[in-house]
Amino acid sequence: MEYQYDLFVIGAGSGGVRASRFAAQAGAKVAVAETKDLGGTCVNVGCIPKKLYSYAAQFNEAFSDAAGYGWSVGERTLDWDTLKKNRAQEIARLNGIYDNLIKNSGAELIRGWASIVDANTVEVDGKQYTAKYILVAPGGWPSVPDVPGKEFIITSNEVFDLDPFPKRFLIVGGGYIACEFASIFNGLGSEVALIYRGEQVLRGFDQDIRKHISDEMVKAGVDLRVQTEVTSIQKVGDCYQVQLNSGDTVEVDAVMYATGRSPRTEGLGLKNVGIELGERGEIKVDKNYRTNVASIYALGDVTDRLQLTPVATGEAMVLIDHLFGEGKRKLSYDYIPTAVFTHPNIGTVGYTEEEARQKFGEVVIYRSEFRGLKHTLSGNTARTLMKLIVDKASDKVVGLHMVGDDAGEITQGFAVAIKAGATKADFDSTIGIHPTAAEEFVTMRQPVSE
Repeated sequence: MEYQYDLFVIGAGSGGVRASRFAAQAGAKVAVAETKDLGGTCVNVGCIPKKLYSYAAQFNEAFSDAAGYGWSVGERTLDWDTLKKNRAQEIARLNGIYDNLIKNSGAELIRGWASIVDANTVEVDGKQYTAKYILVAPGGWPSVPDVPGKEFIITSNEVFDLDPFPKRFLIVGGGYIACEFASIFNGLGSEVALIYRGEQVLRGFDQDIRKHISDEMVKAGVDLRVQTEVTSIQKVGDCYQVQLNSGDTVEVDAVMYATGRSPRTEGLGLKNVGIELGERGEIKVDKNYRTNVASIYALGDVTDRLQLTPVATGEAMVLIDHLFGEGKRKLSYDYIPTAVFTHPNIGTVGYTEEEARQKFGEVVIYRSEFRGLKHTLSGNTARTLMKLIVDKASDKVVGLHMVGDDAGEITQGFAVAIKAGATKADFDSTIGIHPTAAEEFVTMRQPVSE
């Protein structure tokens, strides 16, 4: 049968754009449909604007640190509107780049909401298109629980353009998005309360990292309340009264929920072809990202494996090689490094201590906590934590974790070594760069006593 396209991609986020570009460059006839801005969550309301706001927040601390180095910094104020405007300009520029990347690759960009009609047909705004393969990559969407006053809640989608700037800000959640925005708005000058129903923030991260970052956030001024839940939200004048299960009432200027993201599968016509979904609504796929319908594939956040931009782009590369290349490319989900842009940052790769003990049995732990050289003069009380987890039997480093300045940048380099199977002996025989924080990872000699 003749199809209009070899590949029709639903969603021009990180995974969808990468897949459409590389399929077109491989000689396939490709269309990609998108109803919103190009680049998906990461470019528009995720990694990129969040990191820009994180940089903005760090200046506040830097101004204070400068005094210890002899600098006299005068009165300082944040022009929130300028920050928003400059961020919007940068995101618009990136959207233009994505538009050019798609078109220059030879793929066709179709604007509008796409839904599946049958195994080889997609409909966009009433017009139908046929394709040999369909790729579903619409990403995820913030999920907010039902709570009285839900209509007053914002999510990470709206937080970048809050108007006016919230002088008192309540954030609900304990994952990396909640913690990052708590740090960011605290740094920008807001009074931030972070409410989390669990015992400790950042579930799934190493326990030492969780405790250290929560202590640092509290020290920096975040009002962190764990084992606490919101029972209702009421609008009173220009502000909101938030009732907590502790009996306390908090009065704030904005309420943001960062309580997880759900695969964005509504309205895609998945039921028309009987695509199988998992418990969280994610599209179920095999190792080649194929759904239970032979011609339909899915990747990225909609499959809910690892909600990370580089994972989606990596999956796209594997899929396109499978469909239009030699089929040799693979993606391992082991030892994927990640960073959390709290203040200070978190960098992590490999197993947590708890996971490593379960998987490898006997492990050796190395841990170091110290005040960075920069802060010996600044007077800043922030402390750095570094941790290595070693499988005793093989001497391989199976986990590396850090809380401190530039943790993400430092972890990226070590991730290559860990991915390549570096042992603790390899770390020990590597000369450190002095004086840096990173050298601590190659100078840890004394394991933590059991």
